[in-house]
Amino acid sequence: MSTYKLVCPHCQQPMRIRSSKGLHPLMRELYLQCSSEACGWTGSGSMEITHTLSPASMPNPAIQLPDAPAALRRKALITRVGEDDQVDMFDVMED
Repeated sequence: MSTYKLVCPHCQQPMRIRSSKGLHPLMRELYLQCSSEACGWTGSGSMEITHTLSPASMPNPAIQLPDAPAALRRKALITRVGEDDQVDMFDVMED
């Protein structure tokens, strides 16, 4: 199961996605709930896929996403390595 690390805009406690609805292959509407019973906030938001960081090996011709700028790709790589300590395969390959 994925963790999205969403926090309540009011009390800063973790939120959970109670349900979601697909609006488009690249967008979902989310229904959110604060995990703090004392707060009780609920709301909605959206999640959108905006860029390609690495191309698909089985691309869907109906989906056209721009490639992410190099700075965004570097940021995603640094974040990924920093969060789970997974080493990038290109860092360990011999020349």
